[in-house]
Amino acid sequence: MASRATDVQARIEKLKQTIEHHNYQYYVLDSPQVSDGEYDQLFRQLVELEKEHPQFASLDSPTRRVGGEPQEGFSKVEHRAAMLSLANAFDEDELKAFQRRICKLLEVDEADYVSELKIDGVAVSLTYRDGLFVTGATRGNGTVGEDVTANLRTIRTIPLRLREEAELPSLVEVRGEVFLPLSEFDRINQQRSEEGLNLFANPRNMTAGTLRQLDSKVTASRLLSFFPYSIGHFEGVRFETQMEVLERISQWGFRVNPHLRHQSSIDDVIEFCRQWLPRRNSLDYEIDGIVIKVNRLDQQQLLGAVSREPRWAIAFKFPGQEATTKLLEIRINVGRTGALNPYAVLEPVKLSGVTIRTATLHNEDDIRRKDIRQGDTVIIKRAGDVIPQVVGPVTSLARGEKAFEYPRECPVCQAPVVREEGEAMAYCTNRLCPAQRLEALKHFVSRGAMDIRGLGPQTLEKLIELKLLESPSGLYSLTAEQIGQMEGFKEKSTANLLESIDQSRSRPFARVIFALGIRHVGETVAEMLADHFGNIESLMETTEEEIASIQGIGPEIAHSLRTHFEINENRRLVEELRQAGLQLEGIREAKEQEVVLQGKTFVLTGALPTLTRPEASQIIKRHGGKVTSSVSSKTDFLLAGEKAGSKLKKAESLGIRVISEEELRTMTGE
Repeated sequence: MASRATDVQARIEKLKQTIEHHNYQYYVLDSPQVSDGEYDQLFRQLVELEKEHPQFASLDSPTRRVGGEPQEGFSKVEHRAAMLSLANAFDEDELKAFQRRICKLLEVDEADYVSELKIDGVAVSLTYRDGLFVTGATRGNGTVGEDVTANLRTIRTIPLRLREEAELPSLVEVRGEVFLPLSEFDRINQQRSEEGLNLFANPRNMTAGTLRQLDSKVTASRLLSFFPYSIGHFEGVRFETQMEVLERISQWGFRVNPHLRHQSSIDDVIEFCRQWLPRRNSLDYEIDGIVIKVNRLDQQQLLGAVSREPRWAIAFKFPGQEATTKLLEIRINVGRTGALNPYAVLEPVKLSGVTIRTATLHNEDDIRRKDIRQGDTVIIKRAGDVIPQVVGPVTSLARGEKAFEYPRECPVCQAPVVREEGEAMAYCTNRLCPAQRLEALKHFVSRGAMDIRGLGPQTLEKLIELKLLESPSGLYSLTAEQIGQMEGFKEKSTANLLESIDQSRSRPFARVIFALGIRHVGETVAEMLADHFGNIESLMETTEEEIASIQGIGPEIAHSLRTHFEINENRRLVEELRQAGLQLEGIREAKEQEVVLQGKTFVLTGALPTLTRPEASQIIKRHGGKVTSSVSSKTDFLLAGEKAGSKLKKAESLGIRVISEEELRTMTGE
């Protein structure tokens, strides 16, 4: 019996080492050695063995990365060495002044420096004892932070055990920045948009919120990353320079940011800062400056710190991607789910090369917290391609006369507005509200849903105005005579529209689910529901518990679905769509079609000639392929359209095949 237990323990240890080796190859070296399927098989074996033999589970097991049971709160952690903040320099003269102070205090003519990108994320400290990751904490006030160990364990670029390629310290605190890649930020916001949820304002705020999730499974679902930049307290190891520190950290298994430079003069530092100013938006993560450090650690110790800022380092801050302008009016847009979405109408202002006329205000609480009023001069922020947002008013200037009053009646139909407990948004209670009806129709005919060409917003408004259309099912009973009543519709355009409506009857079941406009149900969730239930009857009659049990679908979505189908008019619409001939059950693709792209990984970039990205993704998935958000050595094809950016450059540098939409259609026979 003891022999069998020893064998099991040895098998678990071997699996742990193998999986962490492949994690290191994939996440740190960007050089995978096994397929996703092979990796998943190894991981499942480890999960099953640890479940059967919990006495052999350990803190450094890769299974810890998927998250555990929710916590009740965060305990405090005292840093062994204070996490200092940095003084800022905003121009080249201030960098030269920094250099003069350094040289004067050190009594030298010049020092050598290390320049590193200043990642716009959340600073944390990771404590390793005898190579094992034991505690992870936020910076907090610099002396005391919060224990977020469970959440940090889910980040694949943080090793759970240090690699022994270099001398291991008995104790060490590795400092660095947790951040959210922009591609992951865009993916999550796109998903939230499809599900009718509020969008996150920026990657940094989302990173901070994700690190403070009490449920580490939520953290694991958002692909945070980590770049180390220094060491705090350490025992049993020696270093002489910052470059040596970073090299040693890399040998321990961390991914060190590659865009660092060892420089022998302040002029080289200034040139490095100049080079990165126009390149800051070429990265898949946000940076807000360059951190410059004296390279020699003995000189750092001599220089010391003043007012909780080290004398031996400084942050050169890039100009902010912000502007100020006049907030002319706060308006409300009523969405298809009835959500009252506030937005700001602005005096046009140029920001990051784009003219901004409107900006999001998120919700009522956000407006009140920031005390934003009509007539204020406000600060507008736009980072990368993120939706412009109002940061807040310029309080030193004249303010608007009165605070904005959120409407208690729908601005379109005057029905009462309700805001449920725990909800950030308020909703119009009238399901027949014209605004909701128009937005629901726009969603129903959109390219990601039923894809009915020729039915733009103006045409839909005209059909509603002429009382020819009240609900989506009414589209399928429109006649040529009715359509011809609208200005601009001649015989040919009328025939084209009718043909497009008819073609939409064959859209897959998942597209119909998405087209129904159920709150929180985006394209991805719709596909999961179609695969799980197979037909609309099973979906409408199932329980909230069964929906919530589907991996990737939580209780909020389950409650929304159950509530949607408890409403008679929604069930009536489904029946009307059935009568119209829409696909209300799944159709399995032929096996030959499924395997055409089996095992192939695609990344999409740029604007395609005729397909949206969701449509192209569906074609790839329909034929067995996989779509990911970022280019790596595991990518097989980059599907590129017009204005392809940094992803194209990276694909070309890695020798990845770049294909067009036409080539994709040829490969799949579509």
